[in-house]
Amino acid sequence: MLAIRMQRNGRAHYPTYRIVVQEAQRHPLSGRVVAEVGNYNPATKALTLDKELVEKYLKNGAQPSSRVAFILSKNGVKLPDWVKVAPKKSAKAKHADKLRKNQPKEEAPAEEVAEAPAEEAAAEEATPAEA
Repeated sequence: MLAIRMQRNGRAHYPTYRIVVQEAQRHPLSGRVVAEVGNYNPATKALTLDKELVEKYLKNGAQPSSRVAFILSKNGVKLPDWVKVAPKKSAKAKHADKLRKNQPKEEAPAEEVAEAPAEEAAAEEATPAEA
């Protein structure tokens, strides 16, 4: 069975990928590639893709990896019905009730709130008297 997957190239800490078609049982770095159908640079999001060749291999039963299926669908390649595109993951906090943003807001004590306007009013009255 054929697989369409990404094969890592590039230097340390700066990966680039070749999108290749190869036997599913082989390791991606084995070097035995049926066809190279594109390149992908995740740093610049640059993608070169031979869409006709990809569609040919998909029609013949090549199974794309989950990441390749996402990239292909994002760039307008029609995927067969049997290809499963992974749903987008949503992060959930384990203890959402303990998060600070979900806690009720603490109100200032009533005594401090009542004193603040009285101090402001006293300051306003003192200013005209000095002038």
